[in-house]
Amino acid sequence: MMKNVELLCMIRKIADYQFGKGAGDILFPKEVSIILSNRTKKVRYIYLGDKLVATLKPTIGLFSLTIVGAQRLVDSMSPLRQWVKVKDDAAKFVQKGGDVFAKHVTDVDCEIRPFEEVIVLDEKFRVIAVGKAMLSGDEMKVFKKGVAVKVRKGEMEKTKNLAVS
Repeated sequence: MMKNVELLCMIRKIADYQFGKGAGDILFPKEVSIILSNRTKKVRYIYLGDKLVATLKPTIGLFSLTIVGAQRLVDSMSPLRQWVKVKDDAAKFVQKGGDVFAKHVTDVDCEIRPFEEVIVLDEKFRVIAVGKAMLSGDEMKVFKKGVAVKVRKGEMEKTKNLAVS
């Protein structure tokens, strides 16, 4: 069984790989609580205080962010990666958990690949949702139809199981 220090080092490395160098330290300071799966004894949830920051998806070994985790990256990560900016008229729909359609994307990290974890922002660069990219960053910029991001959790959505998907 790994020690907490080893687990912290491991989850920080995964976050650095997924969101860019330095993301692990931003997302997971030493005060985090790492919750293991009862069945597999592998990392499942990471909390900071009583707030869920991220869930480690066991099938692919990468993180699903919560709004809290996304906000930590937006506040401190430079340059920010894995982001999609939407028109303000679509932001309220997305905040409530609606998917992001390509026609509403105003700017995007062009390095995004389909099925990667993304942070959805409004035009003022505020976090409004987290989800999974359905298109590449370049496709999101040019497509006028279709779902660009499958939203998992909108910022104004009623509390429910935050990061499991």
